[in-house]
Amino acid sequence: MTVPAPPGGAADGTAGTDHGEEKSEFRKDMGPWANFALGFTYLSPVVSTYTLFGTALADGGPPMIWAFVMAGCGQFLVALVFGEVVAQYPVAGGVYPWARRLWGKRWAWMTGWVYMWALLITITSVAYGAGPYIAILLGFDATVHTTVLCTIGLILVAVLINYAGTKSLSWAALIGFGAELIGAIVVGVILLVTHRFHGLGVLFDDYGAGGDGSYLPVFLGAAIIGFYQYYGFEACGDVAEEVKNPGKVIPKAMRRTIYVGGAAATFTCLTLLLAVVDYQAVISGKDPDPAVRILFDALGEAGARIVMAVVLISFLSCTISLQAAAGRLIYSYARDEMIIGHRFLRKFSPTRAVPEYALLVAAVIPALIAVGSLISTDALTKIVSFAILGIYAAFQMVVLAALRARVKGWKPSGEYRLGRWGLIVNIGALVYGIFAIVTIAWPRTPQAPWYDNWIVLLGGGVVVAVGLLYMFTTHHYGRSDAPSANAIPD
Repeated sequence: MTVPAPPGGAADGTAGTDHGEEKSEFRKDMGPWANFALGFTYLSPVVSTYTLFGTALADGGPPMIWAFVMAGCGQFLVALVFGEVVAQYPVAGGVYPWARRLWGKRWAWMTGWVYMWALLITITSVAYGAGPYIAILLGFDATVHTTVLCTIGLILVAVLINYAGTKSLSWAALIGFGAELIGAIVVGVILLVTHRFHGLGVLFDDYGAGGDGSYLPVFLGAAIIGFYQYYGFEACGDVAEEVKNPGKVIPKAMRRTIYVGGAAATFTCLTLLLAVVDYQAVISGKDPDPAVRILFDALGEAGARIVMAVVLISFLSCTISLQAAAGRLIYSYARDEMIIGHRFLRKFSPTRAVPEYALLVAAVIPALIAVGSLISTDALTKIVSFAILGIYAAFQMVVLAALRARVKGWKPSGEYRLGRWGLIVNIGALVYGIFAIVTIAWPRTPQAPWYDNWIVLLGGGVVVAVGLLYMFTTHHYGRSDAPSANAIPD
């Protein structure tokens, strides 16, 4: 059976000449499992849980685990929408080319701008979260300055692996996937068997974290761990030009990332929760790093250090996947002449088939952000919150563009379609996304200076304001002849 060519694509579901007049320079070296592993290691259940477990438990008590369920259901709707879009437009760069074809050039430019900065900051947040684990593994004190140095070192190692090419990226993703499963399942089972102090009833007891008022605001504050967990599935689509039969493979990989990644993260969080001896010590701040304490108490020093090494592989593979996504977005931007320095940023290594200068940007800017974090208190939470805000905002720009295109008559024609459920799913994804953005941006530390308390929203506002100024002064958004708004019928 011959598959009709989707608008802007080839009959086999590849990108064809959709990005312009020239054929894709990428090699189709990524198989279905490597594509899934890329999304899984970007979503990274180990990284998100180990990074924010102490913060979320201190803020919301054991019921914070339900944030995984809430965020998982909402982001699953977003993944379904993305699956339809990428099946029809399998173009490298993800949300930028999707927004371009669903709405138009200006909307796509701003979507790509927001997503680009969110990715770059997420790279910093993941590498920064690894700092304390590197310190423990190598036996030195984890200060703010050593954490920044470890962050830069991890970013450098990640970009060197990315420079090796798509096959190396695939192997790194698969190795990271294995490390994630060991960190989540094997360690989790050991904790359940040898170091469990509570029953499942604790999941419904906040142990005083909510104070005398309503628990809902406290839970939403702790829900950052769930919001941080459920993105990364879009990375499966960021490398669409490197995957064979992307119209079938990528939507399935996105859904599988949500299923498996979400289940692994929830299980990891559950096993850690049941292994905490004293919840009040965590909530009061006496035990600021319960995850590390649990590992040393349950496994001993030698066992804990082995687990630290496995966890660090997860952090590294997650950083690699993030850089791969960011580099391909920047390259896609530059290929369409949408940004200053596009001639430089679109340069492509023919031997390794990677956008080497775009990847360099995806390493240098996160390293600079890590250095800049020295000026803020509670840097990790602020960096993570800002990264989540940007990612969710970019996601919802695509979700809104898809909804607008549906209302105007777009009927998805890729190999994956939601059919009559498309409109309902699309609306549900938008409602969830708006709710998540408001929750993430809401200030939670009234005792802090106003600029520090509102730094996440202020940072997002600065990114958007600078983007609008850049867009309307340079008019780079109008340079390319790549397809634009072609999802909407004439």
